[in-house]
Amino acid sequence: DVQLQASGGGLVQTGGSLRLSCATSGFTFDDYTIAWFRQAPGKEREGVSIIKSSDGTTYYANSVRGRFTILSDNAKNTVTLQMNSLKPEDTADYYCAAAESRSLPVFRLLFKTTTLPHRFDYWGQGTLVTVSS
Repeated sequence: DVQLQASGGGLVQTGGSLRLSCATSGFTFDDYTIAWFRQAPGKEREGVSIIKSSDGTTYYANSVRGRFTILSDNAKNTVTLQMNSLKPEDTADYYCAAAESRSLPVFRLLFKTTTLPHRFDYWGQGTLVTVSS
């Protein structure tokens, strides 16, 4: 039974930091790519960051590059998203998702597609991040 459990959201002031975690089970972690998405009220779900578990290849959306860091702990089957220098526009529900790595194209091309969320098979529940101004 595949499970992804996202945690770590909360309320933080502008410029603050949060660390999100995605604990996974039920699949061979090294064969999968884990991504973080976010969805703000009234907006479409967007990709934030992604990591290929087998080799640590990462990619970030332009809006978070340089502020967010995604890491994979293969021993614990967990992916974290360290979010620094948070801005009010980062406020959203954050979701982690998993897809078999072999099914995905190069990340910089993947992030350009409008169907990015549909490439992921398994999803965790959201964790709310609120950044106050």
